[in-house]
Amino acid sequence: MNNLNQKCLKIGAFIILSFLIFSCANIKNQTEEIVKKAIGVDAHNHMDVPFDYEKFKTQSYDLKGEMKKSGLSAICMTFCVDRPNLDSIGEAYNRFILSLDEMDIMLENNNIKRALNYSDIEKAHKENQPIVVQSVEGGHFIEDKIERIEIAYNRGLRHLGLLHDNQSFVPLGDIYTNSPQFGGLTEMGIKVVKECNRLGILVDLTHCSNNTIDDALEVSTKPIIISHTGLNTQLGTNKKMAKMMMPRLISKEQAKKVSDAGGVIGVWTHLADSPLEYAKNIKAMVDVVGIDHVCIGTDTKMATSINSNEKFGKNTNQSWKTDNNEGFFYTVSKAMIEIGFTEDEIIKIGGGNYWRIFNEATKK
Repeated sequence: MNNLNQKCLKIGAFIILSFLIFSCANIKNQTEEIVKKAIGVDAHNHMDVPFDYEKFKTQSYDLKGEMKKSGLSAICMTFCVDRPNLDSIGEAYNRFILSLDEMDIMLENNNIKRALNYSDIEKAHKENQPIVVQSVEGGHFIEDKIERIEIAYNRGLRHLGLLHDNQSFVPLGDIYTNSPQFGGLTEMGIKVVKECNRLGILVDLTHCSNNTIDDALEVSTKPIIISHTGLNTQLGTNKKMAKMMMPRLISKEQAKKVSDAGGVIGVWTHLADSPLEYAKNIKAMVDVVGIDHVCIGTDTKMATSINSNEKFGKNTNQSWKTDNNEGFFYTVSKAMIEIGFTEDEIIKIGGGNYWRIFNEATKK
């Protein structure tokens, strides 16, 4: 090879390397700008505190630190009361109140407030302060006492998942992983949806059968959310995991019903082995329901107790192993840019779509 060819190869390699460096820097700058502008939110993030106050007192949670690292402005701080299984009437309500009491303390220790309306969200974002939407997964605590929803509202609850894994003692509707018994919503389930509409609580239909979803869409006068699911066409590479998760996924036809009613669907990180695969799962949902009807709902945990050996649930900021140790929303935004999402689209999916229906559901 003559000197001229060698020189051309070196120049070519330098140009390619320079382009790659410039592209990486450009994406990094875009990502940081998006995270700064967006009011990012995870529509389903677990905070399952212990049903034992003495145990809770020995634990600490760096919720603020993890949220700051993630790039998200807010999480829907969610807990459930049906694990372990409930044994008697009244137990679910006791667990519910205890969990709220413990979260009061946790939020105070982290200097974080609950968002009661969209104005609270805007104020927190302007001041660069993390904030949470109080959420519960499953209406087990209600039992046959509809007035408990207003008690929950007065304690700051603004996002209510109607069902969870186990059936309530007073059923609200059919769960998607169980054999159907009620043909959709029960009479009590209808009352709960109407009461949430009246008070200003966003109704979450995750874990509901298709018939239950259809009934709730017909009953509700406010937009609803399915906070954490995925399309049943996006199964990933783990066949065993895909088979287990299949009953929890949504069909294109059902997803379209939700979006046609003005609702929003959260895409979870399950069945995605990398940030890029997660971004593709989001894109697949957008292709079905449109850019205005998709959000992020990871079904992970932003902060587990620093003093416990808790193993259930993946840490949000460690959803995937990445070399640069970026926070969750930075990583996801970068992947979305790489597959062609625009800044405005990422801001909508990252938070704008959730906040739109949250505002509609909670405003008086």
